[in-house]
Amino acid sequence: MSKQTVNYKKLANEIIDIIGDNNIESVTHCETRLRFIVKNRNKIDDNSIQNLSGVKGVFFGSGQYQVIVGTGVVNHVYEEIEKSKRVNAIYGNDNVQSTEDRSNQPLGRRIMAMLAGIFIPIVPVIAATGLFLGLKSTFTNAEVLKLFGTTPSAIPSSLITVTSILTDTVFAFLPALLVWSTFKYFKGTPIIGIVLGIMLVSPILPNAYSVANGSAKAIMLFNSIPVIGSQGSVLTALVAGFIGAKLELFFRKHMPNVLEQILTPFLTLLVTFAIMILGVGPIVHSIENILVSLVQSLIHLPFGIGGFLIGALYPLMVVVGIHQMMIAIETSLLAATHLNPLITLEAMYGFANLGVALAIFLRAKSQNAKENCASAMASQLFGVSEPTIFGVLIRYNMRPLFVTVFTSGLGAAVLGMFNVAANTYGLAVLPSYLMYIYNFRYLVIYTIVSVLTIVVAFILTNMFAIPKDVLMDDSIASAESKKVEVKDEVIAAPVSGETINLKEVSDPVFSSEMMGKGIAFKTPKSGSINVYAPASGKLSVVAKTGHAYGIKTEHGAEILVHLGLNTVSLNGEGFNVKVKEGESVKKGQLLGSMDVDLIRSKKLDPTIIMVVTNTDDYTKVESNNKNKVEQGEEILSVQKKKIIS
Repeated sequence: MSKQTVNYKKLANEIIDIIGDNNIESVTHCETRLRFIVKNRNKIDDNSIQNLSGVKGVFFGSGQYQVIVGTGVVNHVYEEIEKSKRVNAIYGNDNVQSTEDRSNQPLGRRIMAMLAGIFIPIVPVIAATGLFLGLKSTFTNAEVLKLFGTTPSAIPSSLITVTSILTDTVFAFLPALLVWSTFKYFKGTPIIGIVLGIMLVSPILPNAYSVANGSAKAIMLFNSIPVIGSQGSVLTALVAGFIGAKLELFFRKHMPNVLEQILTPFLTLLVTFAIMILGVGPIVHSIENILVSLVQSLIHLPFGIGGFLIGALYPLMVVVGIHQMMIAIETSLLAATHLNPLITLEAMYGFANLGVALAIFLRAKSQNAKENCASAMASQLFGVSEPTIFGVLIRYNMRPLFVTVFTSGLGAAVLGMFNVAANTYGLAVLPSYLMYIYNFRYLVIYTIVSVLTIVVAFILTNMFAIPKDVLMDDSIASAESKKVEVKDEVIAAPVSGETINLKEVSDPVFSSEMMGKGIAFKTPKSGSINVYAPASGKLSVVAKTGHAYGIKTEHGAEILVHLGLNTVSLNGEGFNVKVKEGESVKKGQLLGSMDVDLIRSKKLDPTIIMVVTNTDDYTKVESNNKNKVEQGEEILSVQKKKIIS
């Protein structure tokens, strides 16, 4: 066995050891990461996994504990996990979840997981269709053919007809693919799903597009109910798949064994088809048309405003794991218009990531940082953004992420003003240019804007977002790190009140633990609340607005106490600061106060958050799980892992 294979095996076993055999319900993988369904996410030591050689980062999203190991590597590590027989390895379903796990998830997260589970399997064929369309448009373009001394009229009609099979089939039978995938996701029989989907677009029914343009008429069932095909209706297919799968499971549960094999498919197809044709289908299709119109209206807001909003928000959606919902909207747009302007706007964040990573790579003196950025850029070139997001944007500080958000929005705004649109989805960064070869004007504009996005992100990163950590040579950093040693420590509650799990906080920057692990506290419904130092140390941060305090403790912990959510917008109104930055404080010393009544009157959340921002320097950062604490009572404990600067 090769050395490389031994390393894959070692990494696989180390990951399972840390997560725990008995804590893993199942595991699958995608292009860049292992995806674990776990019983108790809080039992996992993130830092220990991130310190493993070969692991680029960890993230919890869509109900899955995700370990990012990178393209290519993930297949080998998963193979070793499968061989080990230690856990339930399920390949092919990227969003496997136990029934118990789904029921415990918030509704929004369950919807995101569902959309990802349904749409991801069909993305490759839609991407392939887009390439077919692009190639067909290129080789039938009059200007291109002119270079070869011919014209479009010289192309045999038979060839055009045959190539149309490659370009039109997926969209003609898109509802069938979606019903099949929905059945599969909801544990129905996929073959029943695909038959039901084909029924919805049967050539016997009047084509929905033909009825819409007036070249065909709906069948009037019982002289009163219009019946047409469901061509292009994504939402109709999703509803049909959901209803059909649930009906099938119901019939299988209640049908006698001797009749189940025949009657369950019969009743599932009959009842679901009847429900969709006799009213639900047209209603759902109308709702879908309204939603598509709203999205198009947002995209075409004047001065590129809509484009900026979409481009700026998309990186944040990726960070918190809700970007999968965009696939459903993109599919609806493609089905309805055969164009996808959304992917054009979203794609700018990949180019912004490249500019940020390139700037840090060139400025870094740390060899570790250079290697990290180089690896991230290599993956990003082909649309794999996780190494950049978790290994660069979030790893050092938040400024690189802010640069990506702003630059992505800026590039998307320009593309929105020029109405650039792709003809497919599923391709990003370098391969994304293939989505525009069908229209030379779009290709030129997209190319120019994407390159400028990299340039602007590169400049802004150099000006505002180069992490100080990377500017120090590794050997110097190693020597400097010996000056201060992190020790085990217990941190007290800065206020009295009920505790809140950090993941339940409405701000994704805190709930995703990007700022570090910690705890949150409910505040009184009214009055003023005093905030005290949770440990002795030096004040590294005292916000001028009074909404945040940073303390570096005597034992090396870096604690952030944040008063309210988005309260920085108040510019100090409602806050009373009693200390100064750089001042040494004792545990229990008054830092300041917050006017809860004023915060609530401004429609803001007065929740108080305390996080350990250098969480990565500890083996564990965990609370004592008390539901209610008094100010000064021990609430967080941190366990030493290594020395830091």
